[in-house]
Amino acid sequence: MRQIRALIRAMRPQQWTKNAVIFAALVFDRQLGINNIPPLLRTIAGFIIFCTLSGVVYLINDIADLESDKQHPIKKNRPIASGELPIPIARIMIILLLLVIFPSAYILSKPFFVVALVYFLLNLAYSKWLKHIMLIDVISIALFFVLRVAAGVTLINVARFSPWLYVVITMGALYIGFGKRRAELGMLSHEAGKFRKVLSGYTIPILDQYITIVSAMTITSYSLYTFSAPNLPDNHIMMLTIPFVMYGVFRYLYLVQSGFQASTPEDILLKDRPLQVTILLWSISVLLIFYIF
Repeated sequence: MRQIRALIRAMRPQQWTKNAVIFAALVFDRQLGINNIPPLLRTIAGFIIFCTLSGVVYLINDIADLESDKQHPIKKNRPIASGELPIPIARIMIILLLLVIFPSAYILSKPFFVVALVYFLLNLAYSKWLKHIMLIDVISIALFFVLRVAAGVTLINVARFSPWLYVVITMGALYIGFGKRRAELGMLSHEAGKFRKVLSGYTIPILDQYITIVSAMTITSYSLYTFSAPNLPDNHIMMLTIPFVMYGVFRYLYLVQSGFQASTPEDILLKDRPLQVTILLWSISVLLIFYIF
């Protein structure tokens, strides 16, 4: 039982919230409803598959980064790095889970299987090479989010899913990625390169400039989406959700620059109440605009 709990923790379920963007196609294509259950069930199944696949990727990462994680002030407490989860058991579970994940993805949808496979292979490349290359590491993180959205698109018959949403997701993911790097750099200080090699190529001033650029592009691209997407109300009421996005962008930047203890976006999301309230209000507003007004 102890090793099962360690396995679950090693798969980092707190980070599975990122896979929620799979539902973007369902929601923003106006296919969420009690009279349209099959697309919802398919998307939920795709979400579960991606969460499990993400967990497998984390297990692989922790095995690959074992020695560096042991030296990290926080990562040394992870189940594999601490020895709580033996590596042989982790490897066996990786194989077993992959034998379930990819056949299930293929049965669900062949295009979904392709996206899931690309996501997995890109993660392997990220773990081995891409995460050590400045800028490419954050661009790869953004691509992971785009692939999640694309996975959701493959699960339903999309009618009018706006390409602007891909731009918003890309810019938002870059913003979060650069914010994460800045938080790591601030937390680890001069020893940052010792724990994550790519951090030696970044500086706080250059990261602040990147964050300024992509935060502005995130707000701008979302604003353009609110009045240019083909399936929005003609009265442009969607523009009323722009303040929520602006506040969320500003709040995340405040938390990153104020020395907030969490260095990952998932921890910030799970701990910061104002950000949680903002996301909740934005979600309610979007659902009301798409399905009520």
